[in-house]
Amino acid sequence: MRIMITGGSGFVGINLFEYFKKKHLVKKVSVRYLAKQKIDVNADAIIHLAGKAHDLKNVSKPSDYYEANFELTKQVFDSFLESEATVFVFLSSVKAVADRINGVLTEDTIPNPKTHYGISKQQAEKYILSKELPYGKRIYIIRPCMIHGPGNKGNLNLLYNLVSRGIPWPLGSFENQRSFLSIENLCFVINEILENDSIISGIYNVADDEAISTNELILILSQSLGKRMRILKIPRFFINGISKMGDFLKLPLNSERLQKLTENYVVSNQKIVKTMRKPLPVAVDEGLINTFKSLKVS
Repeated sequence: MRIMITGGSGFVGINLFEYFKKKHLVKKVSVRYLAKQKIDVNADAIIHLAGKAHDLKNVSKPSDYYEANFELTKQVFDSFLESEATVFVFLSSVKAVADRINGVLTEDTIPNPKTHYGISKQQAEKYILSKELPYGKRIYIIRPCMIHGPGNKGNLNLLYNLVSRGIPWPLGSFENQRSFLSIENLCFVINEILENDSIISGIYNVADDEAISTNELILILSQSLGKRMRILKIPRFFINGISKMGDFLKLPLNSERLQKLTENYVVSNQKIVKTMRKPLPVAVDEGLINTFKSLKVS
């Protein structure tokens, strides 16, 4: 199969390329939004990753998100419809549905995104679903939760630095449950989608099988480093005050980062797992340990 990956230089793109290159002809394509452009599609399948990720520093213009995540996706998808390619995979996000959730996020949850990132992804989803699909073509909108793996440096890297330095975890008073997604499981799901044409077109959440708390995450990390970790239960009102100061003083902890570290965000993967009729290959703790080991090496 000839596979075209847009945004192939990013973390997900690099891992997908390595995953597929041994058995498929894979081409990475760098694209960005330009008015009235058409994308040259010479492939059997397109995995559209190119876009603008959520900016934790809040320095991006709203138009940056709509051009990269909505307008560019329209161009790539329209080019797919006009091409001989038969499979289109769009990497959206759970944030296209909700920034915060109560309970469990499923594909039936009514989208109500609040950020420009989430809204732009939701607009792209609506556009894809609004088009009549020619016979023989399949489209998949993948909504991953927080993706991690070797080579990815995000909030998990922040936690790693704390634990590796023996700094006590100060957010123990926040009890939460949240879903993660190992890059190995994401690659597995996309591979199944490409190779199994019995998987019907549609929207699929992708997450590891189990959700865990941030406190559990800290313990897994400390065990992988062979360290004993102190978890402090500092009053939540005090931590909230520090995070608000961080919004103005550019501290490591700000309101948005605190939310990401302590929020409840549980994502169901039951639809895709039942549809594939195969279990995900990597357990949540195994995937996290693999990521932590890579941080230790780097």
